[in-house]
Amino acid sequence: QVQLVESGGGLVQTGGSLRLSCAVSARTSSSYAVGWFRQGPGKEREFVAAINWRGTSTEYTDSVKGRFTISKDNAKNTVYLQMNSLKPDDTALYYCAARVGYYYSNYPRNYNYWGQGTQVTVSS
Repeated sequence: QVQLVESGGGLVQTGGSLRLSCAVSARTSSSYAVGWFRQGPGKEREFVAAINWRGTSTEYTDSVKGRFTISKDNAKNTVYLQMNSLKPDDTALYYCAARVGYYYSNYPRNYNYWGQGTQVTVSS
């Protein structure tokens, strides 16, 4: 069983920055990969970024490359999403998700556990 709690969302102006955190707690010592997804108003949930268990491999959707950075602090069991140069199109509810194993996936259906989400709103 894995529990995830997101934090760090908020309201920011275009061009601003936010750092999202995903605190991961697991009852066992299982390895897991973590992904960030987002769902904007009237849109489907979409992949944003992901990181593997060791933190040595990452992937981003094209629209956030060069602006967002995913990182992992294994000592704190926390995954971060640093978001810079934010745009109104980034407005969404952001979720972190975990899947058991070493490797991440771009597809929500491949994740076993989800957080409750944190709202990011970028004003123009």
